[in-house]
Amino acid sequence: MRRRRWRTTGNALVRVALVWAVSTLTMLALAGILPDFRLQSDDGDSITQIGLTAAWGAGAFGLLSALVWPVVVRALLLVPALVLGLLVFFLNGSLLLIALRLIPDGRGEAAPETAVVVAAVMSAVASATSTALAVRDDEAYRRRLYRLAYRRRRRQGRGAAPRVGVAVPGLLVLQLDGVGYEVLREACNSALMPTVAGWLERGHRVAPWRTDWSSQTGASQLGILHGSTFDVPAFRWYEKDTREVMVCNRPTSAAELQRRAIERTGDGGLLTLDGASRGNLFSGGADQLALVLSVSARRGRANRSRSGYFAYFSDPANAVRTALSFVADAGREIVQSLRARIRGDRPRVSRGGLYPLIRAFATVVERDVVVAAVIGDMLAGRSVVYADLVAYDEVAHHSGPRGRDTDQVLERLDRSLALLARVAEHAPRPYRIVLLSDHGQSPGESFLARYGLTLKDLVRAGCGLPVSRRAGRTRSGAEARAAVLAALHRPEEGEEAGPGPGSDPVVLASGNLALISFPDVPGRASRAGIERTHPALLATLANHPGVGFLLVDGVVLGPGGAEARLDVPGEAEELLAPFGPGAAAAVRRTDAFPHVADIMVNSAYDPDTGAVHAFEEQIGSHGGLGGEQGHPFLMWPAELSAPGEELVGAEAVHGVLRRWLREADGPQVPVAPPGDRWAGEPAPRDPGRYAAAPPARAADAVGGGTAAEVPQDSPPEGHIGGILPSDGSPARDETR
Repeated sequence: MRRRRWRTTGNALVRVALVWAVSTLTMLALAGILPDFRLQSDDGDSITQIGLTAAWGAGAFGLLSALVWPVVVRALLLVPALVLGLLVFFLNGSLLLIALRLIPDGRGEAAPETAVVVAAVMSAVASATSTALAVRDDEAYRRRLYRLAYRRRRRQGRGAAPRVGVAVPGLLVLQLDGVGYEVLREACNSALMPTVAGWLERGHRVAPWRTDWSSQTGASQLGILHGSTFDVPAFRWYEKDTREVMVCNRPTSAAELQRRAIERTGDGGLLTLDGASRGNLFSGGADQLALVLSVSARRGRANRSRSGYFAYFSDPANAVRTALSFVADAGREIVQSLRARIRGDRPRVSRGGLYPLIRAFATVVERDVVVAAVIGDMLAGRSVVYADLVAYDEVAHHSGPRGRDTDQVLERLDRSLALLARVAEHAPRPYRIVLLSDHGQSPGESFLARYGLTLKDLVRAGCGLPVSRRAGRTRSGAEARAAVLAALHRPEEGEEAGPGPGSDPVVLASGNLALISFPDVPGRASRAGIERTHPALLATLANHPGVGFLLVDGVVLGPGGAEARLDVPGEAEELLAPFGPGAAAAVRRTDAFPHVADIMVNSAYDPDTGAVHAFEEQIGSHGGLGGEQGHPFLMWPAELSAPGEELVGAEAVHGVLRRWLREADGPQVPVAPPGDRWAGEPAPRDPGRYAAAPPARAADAVGGGTAAEVPQDSPPEGHIGGILPSDGSPARDETR
């Protein structure tokens, strides 16, 4: 035992010495390159003296970073998260200047702007070195995993006897926001997503499911996490009883929707038991939160939603790596936008202003922070984790669901999934990885670009109200904008203001679905009342070529005077048949919502091209009926029971995930003979190719195996390989 302890101490000292040596060499190299950075006296020094000076400076900088950073991050908990990301560079440079001041005889000197560069490079090099050494030190990593598992048991066990025997599998649910079933299928078949394709080869299954009429993240994620999509008619809607506009990606609205869902179901959510919620609109009842919008409106230290940012940026190397990727992705968007303009691509929307920064935030900052938080959750051995990766959805809104821009995003998402799968191999429990999406996206030219006016202008014209000669643009309501505001700790935007003076209608867009409300009419307006007050409005809307159908007072109105009552069997099914199976049932359900709008407008849909017309400035949209937007996917490892019949609505997906959580703790469900990995495709010639065989290691559970028999109270045995996070990664519980 003593010999083993001495060996452990020796290995730790060797790692420290190697990192120190690499940092010293980095400092020497930078001193030779940068003119405003020196490590010698004015009279000159020998090479030996310069080397000792560099070693002194590197050691002082490393010691200050280790001691000061935790204190600094805790002191800055009330600072906006993205501001902290920028402060990291300046604070890191300040630590380097202090370290240079500690060098004897004043041999170290650097200009402030140079100190920022030197500190950033040294932090990145030190982190890379630590990572490389950690990868090769399996024994140290096993001890680290054991400590993480022990801390988790100590926090949550409350004196209960530790479980031994078979490690209970955890469930990792990863949401690829906006990736439709067909897009995923094409990406796997074209080798854009080799990791996902590999899981399918080794036993995962995938199937589409159908959203409700409101095919957007707010409704779908609320249903998946909290089991209720009741009274969520769209992404944004006006509520007459409170005279407020509800917007799913507004923190106060998200908090209210979550409260209503919990009150309706009587349950805290999918993640109540030892769960973690990362990058979502809603908490799912999890205790461990990071980047969760429904709690981001809270102020003060009690708000743990932004803690994921602080945990991530507390490592200067993370800040450097993410900042460089952020700048690169913003530049990539500018180049791609210019290329689209030069080629004259159609359809096309404006991609200027702050959009390159918002896109880079979604595709880089949110991705990196969420992935780092999930890594920490797996190493801590949490029972269930739900994380949302929003990159594809944000880019597809402005670039279209298919093309080079979105292909690159899918490739990078696949690499993130590969990293999580490798880390799962070293977690203290096996993890079953479930992939799903909340909706798809349908392509098409925006309503404004196609017809030269917004829907609001059309409504005002139908009501006999003045219309501006110049059509104003409707800003895209993608989820990333709200996440940026939450990270900046800014007040919520008042884009969707309540009604002003007078009786002008409130017109709100949610992708290719729009909602029209008359604030001066108490309750839901009747069709007769609307026709009496605005006799030309309904005909103007229903007969416009960009409108597919209207819902008014329990009646569906179509072009050419077509109409169908929802309470008459078969009428709505016939009228809405072009919008796909289940369209009438979805409309009928929404019609029963207390806050359904006076007039619900769904855009036209071309079944041949799959195109819709968004009422926002988007060429890839979702929110209503028509095309791939209503067909997301659910992908699961084969040892979990099959979902069963076709899943309709996010509430049904919630029920399936609930069942899978019960299966992990109860008797394991036998794996049925494998069928078709892709719904609707013929079975492969060799059905055994996709059968799930019991794996020899817990790692194989990622690809569809069973739980490995590893005692939870002992460190994992055997060789541990793969790519591991660095010591600076937030592998511990970053929210406490």
